[in-house]
Amino acid sequence: MAYAFSLGDVAFLRSREGGEALEACSGLGLTESSRLADVAAARRLVGPEHAAAVLETLLLRRKAEAKVDGGGRWLFTDDALQQASASPVATYRAGRLAGRDVHDVTCSVGADLVALAGTAARCVGSDVDEVRLAMAAHNCAVSGVSPVLVRADALRPVTREAVVVADPARRDAAGRRRWRPEDFVPALDELATAYAGRPLLVKCAPGIDPQAAPWAREVEIVSLDGRVREASLLSEGLATVVRRATVLRSDGSAWSITDAEPDDVAVGEAGQWIVDPDGAVVRAGLVRHYAARHGLWQLDPRIAYLTGDTPPPGVRAFRVLDSGRYTEKALRALLRRHDVGRLEILVRGVDVDPDALRRRLKPRGAGEASVVITRVGRTAVAFLCRAERIPEARDGEQG
Repeated sequence: MAYAFSLGDVAFLRSREGGEALEACSGLGLTESSRLADVAAARRLVGPEHAAAVLETLLLRRKAEAKVDGGGRWLFTDDALQQASASPVATYRAGRLAGRDVHDVTCSVGADLVALAGTAARCVGSDVDEVRLAMAAHNCAVSGVSPVLVRADALRPVTREAVVVADPARRDAAGRRRWRPEDFVPALDELATAYAGRPLLVKCAPGIDPQAAPWAREVEIVSLDGRVREASLLSEGLATVVRRATVLRSDGSAWSITDAEPDDVAVGEAGQWIVDPDGAVVRAGLVRHYAARHGLWQLDPRIAYLTGDTPPPGVRAFRVLDSGRYTEKALRALLRRHDVGRLEILVRGVDVDPDALRRRLKPRGAGEASVVITRVGRTAVAFLCRAERIPEARDGEQG
């Protein structure tokens, strides 16, 4: 059970004494095995009244360092950190709203608010939870931004013309995920009603069904370092296309593709390479558009794997070495023929568990390879490949 912070805890953690307490306990292990020793040490160093808040803050800061820029100085609750956008994602989204007046109506501890405040003409953050709002005040201060902060229910507008940004809670009191948009807090349809006629951007899980938000004119799927992170639903006044996929990397590079681009591609036999598009492209339904951009074609019209003779820049692609109809017996022979011992297995459109298959195959060769198993028409096919990282695009090229 996560620690429940109080306003008194936040006031202490923001004080000089709190800073000294955090520093005094910063060297503790904070692992499952060291828990009892950590608690005893914290109670001795900072006293029993504040020990739990200090330990929880230090633990959450360690978790946050890989997700939130400057997270090692922030204040969090466990739920708030879990739902917080990674900083590159928050920064990208804020860039789409740069120069506008923006109101984050579910600002929580400020992960999105800090980014928005850095690009908006004017910025307001509000939340019904006074503890999270107090944490947001601290996090904004240490991040060098100063949006207006207001305690308010997201469904009771306190601004009139600003772009509205919302990130509804998607976990219940027990920490279980809520999957139905009507169970979000606040619910999607309630947000749309409360801000009817205003530009609205709602952050959701990437598996959201766009039909659940008929008011949304654009759905954007965002990935970071190859992992699909979230979806944004954009209303009229913000939308510029119907579907968009945006691919971000921690090194600062980014590219997008939309349904406004051509999608006329062929279906044919495998070329020299197989390409597995980024998950954001697949989730956004833009596989054909991506293929058309890069001169690729489809192996099968219903499968996301693409093929071609020149892979896109900056991706991990699979050079085809051999192929054949997939059966375990045939694949085992293929691996022996190519002396493969270390094996990566990728699957689409075929009911195969890669880990279970690898255990059954027991490859024993000296080399390594990737096997792409997919359906082509009604036939399951295995492609033996060598995975290669394609160099990044030169200036002027798109990734």
